[in-house]
Parts: sequence; C-alpha cells; structure tokens
Amino acid sequence: MSIEFQVPDMTCGHCVKTITSAVNQAVPGATVAADVASHRVTVTGTDQADKVEAAIREAGYEPARV
Repeated sequence: MSIEFQVPDMTCGHCVKTITSAVNQAVPGATVAADVASHRVTVTGTDQADKVEAAIREAGYEPARV
C-alpha cells in the first residue's frame, strides 16, 4: 500500500529530510520517497494516512492527499 501527498511547500533537500524524519517518527517502518521537482511525497509500508498527514503538518508543511 502506498499513500501519496502533494506538498507544494517542499522545495529542497532539507524539506525532504524534515518530512522523512517526521514520518519515520510517527510511523516507524514506513518508507518515504520524496520528489522535490513534482512536490510529491509517497509513503509505503503503512495504511495510516491520517497519521502520516498529521506528521507532515506538524513538521510545518501543507500536504494534500493525492
């Protein structure tokens, strides 16, 4: 299962690290793939979309589920 988010305010490698860290803390074992160019974050290994979205928001970003 994978969960995708559009994160328009993810603009650099630091953003990717911050989001990855936040998701990994909220959902241990999940895998995060982020593409800065398309502003897309894909999370696999979990079906806890609400928890992932909350973690990204708490990290300071505005995710929208795709």
